[in-house]
Amino acid sequence: MKMTKFGFWALVILITGTLAFGIAEGGSISGKVIPEDGATEAWAITGVDTLKAAIVNGTFSIQPVKAGTYTVIINAKAPYKNVTLPDVKVVDGKVTDFGEIKLEK
Repeated sequence: MKMTKFGFWALVILITGTLAFGIAEGGSISGKVIPEDGATEAWAITGVDTLKAAIVNGTFSIQPVKAGTYTVIINAKAPYKNVTLPDVKVVDGKVTDFGEIKLEK
């Protein structure tokens, strides 16, 4: 009987801990820029909120991002053009991944 009570409380603690750390506090936006050295920063803009992340080795990850709709801007280096991605939807606990973003000259 004692082992059953111990097992029950261990399960309760495990579930409580999982839920406490599993609560979503925003999502993230990520992607890879081609060519890798063609851009410096990625921005996520909505209303008065502006978030940015450096682009390192062609990849970026903006986090944490509140749920909502954003415009994402990739700051390109010359001779490439900036990229604007409108209406990017972010959901709590999810990654919005653009995959590869090819820069144009």
